[in-house]
Amino acid sequence: MKMLRLRSPSVASLQQDVRCTVRLLDDAELACSIQRDTKGQFLLDHVCNHYNLLERDYFGIRYVDPDKQRHWLDPSKPVVRQMKCQQPYTMCFRVKFYPQEPIKIKEELTRYLLYLQLKRDAYHGRLLCPFADAAYVGACIVQAELGEYDPDEHPADYIAEFKLFPKQTLRLERRIMEIHKNEMRGQTPAMAELNLLQRAHTLDTYGVDPHPCKDFTGVTAFLGFTARGFVVFQGNKRIHLLKWEDVSKLKFEGKAFYVIGLQREKKLVLTFHTSTPAACKHLWKCGVEHQAFYKCVKSSQIKTVCSSNIFFKGTRFRYSGRVAKEVIEASLKIQREPPEVCRSETLTIQVPLSGPAHCKRFIKIIVIRSSSRITGTVPPLETLRVKCPAQGHDGRKWGLNLGLCALLISHQATIGVVVSVHTRSGVRVPAGRFRRCPGGT
Repeated sequence: MKMLRLRSPSVASLQQDVRCTVRLLDDAELACSIQRDTKGQFLLDHVCNHYNLLERDYFGIRYVDPDKQRHWLDPSKPVVRQMKCQQPYTMCFRVKFYPQEPIKIKEELTRYLLYLQLKRDAYHGRLLCPFADAAYVGACIVQAELGEYDPDEHPADYIAEFKLFPKQTLRLERRIMEIHKNEMRGQTPAMAELNLLQRAHTLDTYGVDPHPCKDFTGVTAFLGFTARGFVVFQGNKRIHLLKWEDVSKLKFEGKAFYVIGLQREKKLVLTFHTSTPAACKHLWKCGVEHQAFYKCVKSSQIKTVCSSNIFFKGTRFRYSGRVAKEVIEASLKIQREPPEVCRSETLTIQVPLSGPAHCKRFIKIIVIRSSSRITGTVPPLETLRVKCPAQGHDGRKWGLNLGLCALLISHQATIGVVVSVHTRSGVRVPAGRFRRCPGGT
């Protein structure tokens, strides 16, 4: 009988650097190297330090495993132990806990990052807006991105250049243009962004990261956790709102997720079924974290919870961060000079090319308004990121005079495309039109 010899990892293997890329809210990427024992908190702090962000408790880092299941990076555990995919690791910096009252956010930088998240939510269909709210939200984005309406610079269809919502009709674009012309005058980008936050936080889907599942009858539903409590949507309609003070327990067993609470002084048990046990566990952990963050007065009150009625059988978990009330109190104590906010724009430009249709590609350019010199890199795919200085920046409008050559990688050849940026209000691309839109989720 052979004996198996277990070898402990060598010091060299433990000290080997692990490459990580974090995609930021403006679609820029932040690359770094970590050790195999580096915890998630180090990576989160690294991104926050990159932004010079103090109000960082609202944010987290999200990743997707090989089974397409999304997870939040646990700050208390080593990054390598959480990632199940091959190196280099790719993650996303996102808003995890949406502030219940955005007006209580102390710094403009934090409000800007929340604005970027809500712009993504609207584009990807997570922030569902009635027509009037969608028009106002869209006008705020246009004001923040372009500044004042100027008939000399903005053609009749300039709103069509912005991809703001999944279903963007001509009627909606016309209403956005009316509000931009008549109601947004004099608003700086910071003011327009704050107005968007103030309108968005009144919507039912504000802060909802929808988890697809089925209810006990087999009907598809979407579950979410907000500052107010646990919510259930069927289609675009909210059918349940159970406030956090009325939620007594969250638990899961396999694919079954249970919400136990009180409604009208009667015990309520809601049962839902997810597609996989991993999705159910992720749903449960999100619920536990959100309940602790919004419900508890102090982080010292947070207790370890178990996913089952039998404590030693289920999964145990404890939220380890600060709670909402502590975050607001800490914000009031910030005394520093407000950091500079370098606003960026993500432009997706479709350039018609000669050749077979399957060779056509998109160029994504991130234009960052900063004082740095022009730099450009071409990754091995079809994305080009460019930093360029702002010219004639007056707080609302910005001007660029930039000529660059982008190498477009296709399946058959490398094609040179010239893109020129030369107006204060947008981009003129001789080869074709462009649409402004966020990148991935």
